[in-house]
Amino acid sequence: MSVKRIARLRRAKRARAKISELRVNRLSVYRSPRHIYAQVISASGDQILASASTVEKDLRGGATGNVDAASKIGTLIAERAKAAGVEKVAFDRSGYAYHGRVKALADAARAGGLDF
Repeated sequence: MSVKRIARLRRAKRARAKISELRVNRLSVYRSPRHIYAQVISASGDQILASASTVEKDLRGGATGNVDAASKIGTLIAERAKAAGVEKVAFDRSGYAYHGRVKALADAARAGGLDF
């Protein structure tokens, strides 16, 4: 494993430990160079309550690895989470820096009605 990936996973582990202490649902983000994925995971960590990604058929048409695609995923995950009855989540950025695609997803999810 690369040093960058090990450092990112260490940051993610630290944040996830704090979120598990809080006992709230978490909005987890994973980004690859080509796609971005978001999941709302239950407080116990054993259930996926809602998910969205740029891999889905209706979102694959345009560019999938940019800020616009990330904001589309943010609004979509907010809609799906609210449909599942989730209003409040903790944002788990998975050790990624809070800028660019991760920030766009978070801002769109907040605008869509998720509280974090």
